[in-house]
Amino acid sequence: MAIRLYQFAISHYCEKVRWALDFKGLQYQTHSLLPGQHINTIRKLTGADSSVPVLDHDGHIVQGSSAILDYLDDTFPERSLTPTVPEAREAALAWEQRLDEEAGPAVRCYSYHHFLQRPKVVVPLLAAQTPFYNRILLKLAFSRVDEVMRKWMKINEKTAATSCQTMEALLIELAETYRQQPFLVGDTFSRADLTAASLFAPLFQPEQYPVPWPSEKRIPREIRDWLEQWQPQLQALEKIYQANR
Repeated sequence: MAIRLYQFAISHYCEKVRWALDFKGLQYQTHSLLPGQHINTIRKLTGADSSVPVLDHDGHIVQGSSAILDYLDDTFPERSLTPTVPEAREAALAWEQRLDEEAGPAVRCYSYHHFLQRPKVVVPLLAAQTPFYNRILLKLAFSRVDEVMRKWMKINEKTAATSCQTMEALLIELAETYRQQPFLVGDTFSRADLTAASLFAPLFQPEQYPVPWPSEKRIPREIRDWLEQWQPQLQALEKIYQANR
């Protein structure tokens, strides 16, 4: 059995899959790609879409974090992340879809809006786990990288502000839910909790995440101020992460 995960090390959607693979105790190899240069590699695997993560299991290709979690639970059912009770299953999948569609893009947009203004800080994150020379390439072409990323992900002052509001609303709801119960669905850890903690993980910078997190003083002041204000809500997700990762 050979499992290979094609990823961006910094991607919180890829962290979802890494966590799921580790949670199930599966052996796998990661193939970290550089944003932009990844397109040809991924399109050769999928035939069309160039997004990551992509899982290659003995030649069977699965793309997208949610689809990969489905595949892993179907193929390796032990330690399932998907509840078996229909009502709980539906609730877990609904949480995951909502978080994928709202939290993931919001965290990405808000964070990159500020970090792209600091090339020396963001380049090591984008090039993490790729050959050393990619840092040099990114530095030389950073103005173009910044332009493409902002256009592709629709990142600007207005969308960053909207993303911040989205994150705050979700964090309030998540923290209140965890205050009342140990997990988002039922009484066991599920893909709903995994998704919530994964997608917000870049904001609490866990050690298990395979990137060189910047020191506190190198984090943009706007983000530092925001993190200080929202630390109590983020702690609820950090506890889920550390207890189950």
